[in-house]
Amino acid sequence: MNTMRKVAAVALGGATLLALGVAPAQAEGSRTSYIEGWERGRESNRWYDGNADSTSSIVSLSTCYTDSSFNSATLNLYQDISWNPDRNVGSRVNYCGLSSWGRVSAGSYYFKLSDFSGGSRFTAENVYIAW
Repeated sequence: MNTMRKVAAVALGGATLLALGVAPAQAEGSRTSYIEGWERGRESNRWYDGNADSTSSIVSLSTCYTDSSFNSATLNLYQDISWNPDRNVGSRVNYCGLSSWGRVSAGSYYFKLSDFSGGSRFTAENVYIAW
């Protein structure tokens, strides 16, 4: 394939991904962590999303279990608002995979483990957060 065809193919592929709503893999920020023995209602640490890109805010869980039988966890994303109630961005049911809230406005965020099936303590050995 000559150079001109390669450039056209790459440009067409990128345009197709954007048309399908798939954002580039590079996020403004990310972190990896874990959840060990959390009870319902526990909150994650905060992170700041400057809304400098068009990447979705995501929380990805893997290797999930409870002290009973695990099926799913409910996560709520909140925007931390000083001196006012925090804004609930939305709830997602997570089956030990990816939860996305789309592009959010600039601000400080955290997620809350609102609920989960089975048991009284939840663990996810791998937690990946990107914004």
